[in-house]
Amino acid sequence: MNENRTIVAISTPIGIGATAIVRISGQKALEITQKITKKINFIPRYATLCCVYNSSEEILDEVIVIYFKAPASYTREDVCEIQCHGGVVSAKIILQTCLERGAILAAPGEFSKRAFLNGRIDFSQINALSKIIQSKSERASKILAKQLKGELGRFVDDLRQNLLRVLAHSEVMIDYSEEDIPSNIISNISLQIKEIQGILKSVYEFSKMRQGIIDGHRLSIIGKPNVGKSSVLNAILLYERAITSPIAGTTRDTIEESVNIEGNVIRIVDTAGIRNSKDEIESLGIKKSIDSMFESDIILAVFDLSRNIDNEDIEIIKLLNTQKNKHCIIAFNKSDLSPAFSHADIQNLIKIPYENIKISTKDLQNCTLLLKKTFVKVLQKDEVGDEILLTSEFQLEAIKKAIESLENAACVFEKLELELFSYNITEAISHISSITQPYEIGEMFDKMFGEFCLGK
Repeated sequence: MNENRTIVAISTPIGIGATAIVRISGQKALEITQKITKKINFIPRYATLCCVYNSSEEILDEVIVIYFKAPASYTREDVCEIQCHGGVVSAKIILQTCLERGAILAAPGEFSKRAFLNGRIDFSQINALSKIIQSKSERASKILAKQLKGELGRFVDDLRQNLLRVLAHSEVMIDYSEEDIPSNIISNISLQIKEIQGILKSVYEFSKMRQGIIDGHRLSIIGKPNVGKSSVLNAILLYERAITSPIAGTTRDTIEESVNIEGNVIRIVDTAGIRNSKDEIESLGIKKSIDSMFESDIILAVFDLSRNIDNEDIEIIKLLNTQKNKHCIIAFNKSDLSPAFSHADIQNLIKIPYENIKISTKDLQNCTLLLKKTFVKVLQKDEVGDEILLTSEFQLEAIKKAIESLENAACVFEKLELELFSYNITEAISHISSITQPYEIGEMFDKMFGEFCLGK
């Protein structure tokens, strides 16, 4: 990308509306704006009413221009924003006029890319910006707005500074013999490493549990065949999305639908009944069911209250017990029939925290209400206050690697292998720093900025 060129793009969606915005950024942004408006004096950050003219000096539109003088702009370059009338035509002909005057059409995300390269925002803020644009819930937008203000960047910088101090102490210690190193310095470094490890692990686990807030929750409905899983899906959606029948194994593949429950986007997956099967097609469906459960952050396990607990139910419970750090809901279906067992009969078998409800899909209205109330109750546990929340797989992986490096550092420090200790601390610093300033910016940058719209 040639950073000296002046770029232009329409920053608002094309369509019928009150206004549209054409954004220009670069060394010639003001010059091009002066040429197309025939106006010389633009006061930075003031709205100026003027007209835009084409090369034949015909008036194209009456507009408002706001000039942002470098470096006090989004890109830290000269930026002019031309607010014209909405609709399909006006913004396009103003864009074309800017191109004729020497601007170049911006690539998707190029304004934000310049903001990063010019030090206006860090990589964590770019990630937040990308996710805000794609956000489907108010809850996610509020959390991402905090990252956009640089909250995660400040957290990363504090950790980096603490680790740099540890590294500086260890480098000094290398020049001394083991007998000359004061014991209080050794204990202080050990304590600092332990504290930083604790902070990172806490942030990682807290964020892992709450990935669904940003990317949308994924809920898998699991259970043995013919317990009413598809009926539960239909009850949540309030229409017949899945075929139901008394024949076990009717659902042989996963069925996915999205719902928005009180601002929470939930991707619901109805899965094939889990049991031992010799049928090749059904076995594939069962494997997909188990895979779906592992990929979900909420699990809704359905049991048939009218049938005795059997080995297939026990296997479902064993699967549930492997799903730590996930939200689990146990639904006892067919509560309108005579119960063959009670909640107490299986309570001691379940080793993870869970919510439980009795439902009957025959009473559709009450069933739907109970399920949605339970979903909201479960998701309220994910409330995020002042805690740091990692919002991408890249950030989670960076923290995970930093934790591993610190664990290695702690091990070698016990033996006072200081050169290895310094190496591992340096690695940890690199992993943490990559959240805001990644070293490899090629393909990853192109992919992320390519997902932005033109004009951003």
